[in-house]
Amino acid sequence: MSAIERDVVVIGAGASGLTAAYELTKAGHSAVVLEARDRVGGRLWTDTIDGAMLELGGQWVSPEQDALKATLAELGLERYSRYREGDSVYVDVDGRVSRFQGEIFPVPPATERVMVELIEKLDAMVAHVDPNRPWETPDAEVLDRISFTAWLAQQTDDVEARDNIALFIAGAMLTKPAYSFSALQALLMAASAGSFSHLVDADFILDERVVGGLQQVPIRLAERLGEDVLLSNPVRTLRWGDDGVTAITDAVEVHAKKAILAVPPHLISRVSFDPPLPRLQHQMHQHLSMGFVIKVHAVYERPFWRDAGLSGTAFSPYQLVHESYDNTNHGDSRGTLVGFVSDTNADDVFRLSAEARKARILESMAHYYGPETLNPVVYYESDWGTEEWTRGAYAASFDLGGLARWGADLREPVGPIWFSSSDLAGEGYQHVDGAIRMGRRTAEAIAGLL
Repeated sequence: MSAIERDVVVIGAGASGLTAAYELTKAGHSAVVLEARDRVGGRLWTDTIDGAMLELGGQWVSPEQDALKATLAELGLERYSRYREGDSVYVDVDGRVSRFQGEIFPVPPATERVMVELIEKLDAMVAHVDPNRPWETPDAEVLDRISFTAWLAQQTDDVEARDNIALFIAGAMLTKPAYSFSALQALLMAASAGSFSHLVDADFILDERVVGGLQQVPIRLAERLGEDVLLSNPVRTLRWGDDGVTAITDAVEVHAKKAILAVPPHLISRVSFDPPLPRLQHQMHQHLSMGFVIKVHAVYERPFWRDAGLSGTAFSPYQLVHESYDNTNHGDSRGTLVGFVSDTNADDVFRLSAEARKARILESMAHYYGPETLNPVVYYESDWGTEEWTRGAYAASFDLGGLARWGADLREPVGPIWFSSSDLAGEGYQHVDGAIRMGRRTAEAIAGLL
């Protein structure tokens, strides 16, 4: 086993860990990154499947994501707008298909009024939420003890309005049933994007993509770190004390002054700590869990939905595929649709055979776009739940009561051990922007101590 000495050892070569290592090297310190996978990127992964370039993980850039946009500019990466010309599609509880434009779904007038009122109320509440300190929100403990489902039920008896508002947080973001996370967790999700209205506006939250795929961010950061990024090296043991840390893989032993665990918090227990982490971390990490979503990629010889005047944007809390978008690559003559199946719906279809699951998913998408949807030339399902070093998507969130109880402790270091990932971010929570913000924040704090 070889031995390495660096100022800092970073565990995890996702956007957050690589950003932290890169920022530390720019500040004149040495850092090595240990990655369990045979690639960099974590939850960013661009791959070629049957001749089609697909972004299997995170991919979009929003207007408020200043940290990500600054990194893209520094790395020389080009952005382009998501296709959005034409009508969107909504399918109601009875299966009726409606075309619409704007942000509010084409629901009955009374339901529309309720939805607008709920959005306005949530925006007003979010205005009092600091995404970096949501536990300081007025009535934080009360809001954290009630599920988002129950909170919505307190506001209105209009079931369709509740289902649609819940969709923007539960299906589209946390990928958990709305009864499993708190109203406070929902407010944090909205505050991290600037407002609840931003989550409702698909043209805002899914504004741009990166030419060549967003995984180029970690790839180019890793290139700048060179030989100090070691792949296929899962850390088995982390010894720590007042004199520093020792990270041990099957092939290398790294001695450093500080360690950064740049992995989702539910994976921290995959490392054996000597001595063990304090009981606070053991308890806290047990109450953080990933959501679950299937990201479906369907590639066609041409973007046929555009011929019908459709943008490709589609929503329904009553469909297996609860949202779908035109995801055609920059400069590609073919057309690509991307759809999402989340939480319990994803559980259900994974009980089917692969062929039956594909048929069910494409049938659901065909309700939005028509029968041509049933015959893609390339079809692929991103299933992050089976990824050994991820185990879910998109990010970890607390169960009921956890955010108010432990949120203030989530990012606090333990001796020489620091924590950094998009799951811990305030602004940009569960997005690449948040991963970069956390990486910069952690690097700056450690650099001040070295």
